[in-house]
Amino acid sequence: MGDYAVIKGASYTLAHTPDMVIHDGATQVTERVVNPDGEYLKELPKHLRSYEDVLAYAPNQVYIGNMTSKDLEGIEMPWHDKAAPVKDRTGKYGEIMPQDEYYGLMQICDVFDLVELEAGFAAGVKTKLAASGMFTDEQVAVLDKNQFTKEQIEDAVKNDGACGLYMNDELVGAVKRAHDVDVNLSAHVMLENISSKATSVLSLLHLVKATGINPDEVDYVIDCAEEACGDMNQRGGGNFAKAAAEIAGLNNATGSDVRGFCAGPAHAILNAAALVKSGTFKNVVVTAGGCTAKLGMNGKSHVEKGMPVLEDCLAGFSVLISEDNGTDPIIRSDIIGRHKVGTGSSPQAVISSLVTDPLDEAGLRITDIDKYAPEMQNPDITKPAGAGDVPESNYKMIAALGVKRGDLEKAQLASFITEHGMKGWAPTQGHIPSGVPFMGPCRDMMLAGDISRAMVIGKGSLFLGRMTNLFDGVSFVIEANKGQSSGGGSGVSESEVKSMIASALKDFAAGLMAE
Repeated sequence: MGDYAVIKGASYTLAHTPDMVIHDGATQVTERVVNPDGEYLKELPKHLRSYEDVLAYAPNQVYIGNMTSKDLEGIEMPWHDKAAPVKDRTGKYGEIMPQDEYYGLMQICDVFDLVELEAGFAAGVKTKLAASGMFTDEQVAVLDKNQFTKEQIEDAVKNDGACGLYMNDELVGAVKRAHDVDVNLSAHVMLENISSKATSVLSLLHLVKATGINPDEVDYVIDCAEEACGDMNQRGGGNFAKAAAEIAGLNNATGSDVRGFCAGPAHAILNAAALVKSGTFKNVVVTAGGCTAKLGMNGKSHVEKGMPVLEDCLAGFSVLISEDNGTDPIIRSDIIGRHKVGTGSSPQAVISSLVTDPLDEAGLRITDIDKYAPEMQNPDITKPAGAGDVPESNYKMIAALGVKRGDLEKAQLASFITEHGMKGWAPTQGHIPSGVPFMGPCRDMMLAGDISRAMVIGKGSLFLGRMTNLFDGVSFVIEANKGQSSGGGSGVSESEVKSMIASALKDFAAGLMAE
């Protein structure tokens, strides 16, 4: 068995896009069709946050690495009405980009001249992007091509099917359609796809900055967002990965897209780890941009409760998976949970297939995992919408199975959630919350010696595509690197593993007999 792949670093970024909530979020787009004169659309603008409010929001600061999930435990919920102790734009993992700069980034990522910005607005954005140091002079110079007046942009929106880009509800730009009749290249779809690409590019640039890797050393890129680009002949043909890699300057990389709804990132990490472990590639990056459709997804519930609309950011992330260096945390590609075709969709069946089954095979108990990272949804967003605290629900189910298996006592249920769980902080951007927001903090915790083993759990809803009623999910274990190569980095012999598995199966069988 060869060395395992390791996690060399991760980046997490947000783009604050309040005007896109109104004009591009699926909930709001639908509302304008079915209830254009309703109270929700009238009230919505009053509930949008300022950029300063977004910077001062604790879960956002956790996402970019200035705070930890543990810090959230010390802040009484709800969090949206309390300013975070840190209000920085940049963190150890990335940044929170304001909307005007984001529109400029969209144009940098547009290679078919589909994004048009009003000339004066573009000039101001160019100055800001140039000062950031994140982009080349050639990339920033792209904004010089904007000679459009507001009237010309208005004409494109009103008469040519373009989607407007707004600042404080004032038109400052547009995304044009890429084909006259192909709905897959409509302005709305192009805006979605350029947005996903742009947020991926932002996270890729921050990954290079955070890890210090030479961009030319990245061999392969895997995109795992929830969008799909193509035309009428291949609607989801791709390739977001290579498109983003081009803008990010990863000139020696090739790549492809992996899709699996919310479980996509976990599938992509497994693919990346396998490519590295096999020796096919040395450095593989898994990346994803955000979904415009998810902006304001639970906005109606937030407005009804007098809250700010908290789903006002497009999220992105990137993770660098590399060859074993004896230091960085390893991905135990031999401890993998799988929701199989025949697993079923009950909560117990899902958690068993993703958590207890792989642990049994590895001879591990539930308590041997220091931290679990399931769907790390921000409960400040989900609870007002009636979805509850998603991470806590997952931890309760894992703990309950632990009690049933005899891995912990019933009196330990509450402490298990505290010790092995975390407060959720991820934005509800579909694929973004599923485990991967913890990969950066997990690496830091393992390098610091705070934890030694963690499990990332990705789950997805395949039935949303109307192709199957099946659920989906995969999981994998991350371990602190013991500095041992050629043995898989586990420090456990094959005979010891077999012994542990036999012991675990014996205990499990005894538990079943006692029921």
